Amino acid sequence: MKKVTGIGGIFFKCKDPKKMNEWYKTHLGFDTNEYGATFKWRESADPAKKGSTQWSLFAETTKYFEPSSKDFMINYRVENLEALVEQLKNEGVTIVDEIETFDYGKFVHIVDAEGNKIELWEPNDSE
Repeated sequence: MKKVTGIGGIFFKCKDPKKMNEWYKTHLGFDTNEYGATFKWRESADPAKKGSTQWSLFAETTKYFEPSSKDFMINYRVENLEALVEQLKNEGVTIVDEIETFDYGKFVHIVDAEGNKIELWEPNDSE
């Protein structure tokens, strides 16, 4: 079973997300908005298939990364999230929450062997 297909997002904490968004916009040319920046791309094996990677800043006081105490979280793109979650449960991986579905895909959070919270995303790239 194919598991991770790519990086869906990179998220990190900072003291002033608004200021940092502006810094990245000014100095590195990020096309930022209130959610960060979205990098759109196409799959090399099938250029008709579109994808995106999200870059977002969070306030250093966010609880979103818990139970991890790290200042970052990575979102991995996956296929067939439901089957993957069942497999991870059988392998003893900590599943933090239930799968949630939005217009842009399905999400769940897990914790790796060193306590890093990871977001798994089955994208709906047609959105």
